[in-house]
Amino acid sequence: MPTTDNFHDYSAGLTGPICGGFSITPDDAADIAQVTRAVMVSGAGDLSVVLKSGDTMTLPNLMAGVVYPFRIARVLDTGTTASGIKGLV
Repeated sequence: MPTTDNFHDYSAGLTGPICGGFSITPDDAADIAQVTRAVMVSGAGDLSVVLKSGDTMTLPNLMAGVVYPFRIARVLDTGTTASGIKGLV
């Protein structure tokens, strides 16, 4: 029997719950598959990113298991020390 979703006809927004996710492999040259609503890491460390706006920055000392609400277009290999990076959408 399929799972019931009483909210299937509601449009998704940035304030709603996260409905999907994907693993991110840092790459200095390639954008990720889709801009994130949030990001989470399983191994603490720094995350060097290009935000949706095009700004490049390092997000220092991210803790494992915390959901961070960043709109990220690319995760850079250079400068990233965090591991187990997940994009949440």
